[in-house]
Amino acid sequence: MKDRVKDLIDKLNREHSLAREEFVYLIENQSEEAQTYAADLAAKTTLEIYGDKVYVRGLIEFTNYCKNNCFYCGIRAGNTGVSRYRLTADEICECADEGYELGFRTFVLQGGEDPYYTDDIICHIISEIKRRHQDCAITLSIGEKSKDSYKAYRDAGADRYLLRHETATVEHYNRLHPDNISAEHRYQCLRDLKELGYQTGAGFMVGSPFQTSENLADDLLFIKDLEPAMVGIGPFIPAAGTPFANEKPGTLEQTLYLLSLIRLLLPEVLLPATTALGTIHPLGRELGLEAGANVLMPNLSPKAVRDKYKLYDNKICTGEEAAECVNCLENRVKSVGRRIVVDRGDNIAFCD
Repeated sequence: MKDRVKDLIDKLNREHSLAREEFVYLIENQSEEAQTYAADLAAKTTLEIYGDKVYVRGLIEFTNYCKNNCFYCGIRAGNTGVSRYRLTADEICECADEGYELGFRTFVLQGGEDPYYTDDIICHIISEIKRRHQDCAITLSIGEKSKDSYKAYRDAGADRYLLRHETATVEHYNRLHPDNISAEHRYQCLRDLKELGYQTGAGFMVGSPFQTSENLADDLLFIKDLEPAMVGIGPFIPAAGTPFANEKPGTLEQTLYLLSLIRLLLPEVLLPATTALGTIHPLGRELGLEAGANVLMPNLSPKAVRDKYKLYDNKICTGEEAAECVNCLENRVKSVGRRIVVDRGDNIAFCD
């Protein structure tokens, strides 16, 4: 490992900030030694702030319809190879009921941008889950909405909102999306969510087409400026039926390295070890935890639809990542010296 790389990682650990050119240097000079060094510091930071706790969220993927045609996404509107489905409000609430019995205290309602689910429907689902399970948190991940819609969801009881910014570079954003989707609108949505008091989550793909080291440095600066409560990153994985179906995927190594840098940049952040990590490597999520992550999101969706929510190819959708296999998950987490807790798992800044 180059001396300057070590010095910059130490500086990031100490000051929780770097200049753009310093981030570029770290990214371009990634090595196995640098990755290990950053992961050790990130794991230490995680333990200091959150202890050995790993928070689990029950993921309910309730619709794979989407009005958008993002070039990387497997459920894009133009992908005719997708078997579409929608869950009813009752089915969504039943998933939450089952999750509650399994010990989950956060539910993530995730779907494509599906106009079928009006604000009234979303608000009804939120309020009904909250009525049944008052000690739980609800996270939404349903894309770009108006500020009024976000406020309505918040008033109904939503606690958190995940909206990956995808890339902080407008030119890069434009190469990943059709002309009718605006980078600035997405960034404004994130600002609106923070203003409304959500525990807000941003994030980006690692190794997406056309991505440069400078793009990644800008992503890190963007999240430092935004200071989200959560950051979700994962490797880009190509999806059949998309313009990027034959593009090269992102790597495990770079994703783990960036997870560690994000932990050092935002020590209190909630940081998932994503399903995409588990898809590109059988121990991807365990490695993510060792690199500074402290959140897992096993799947609570009905088994009949799990393999239909394919944002990318080869997504793991049955077996040990499923929410029903709590013992499997506990053993995986225990193997890296951590423990799953039955807890809402709020960002520490939002705790009383």
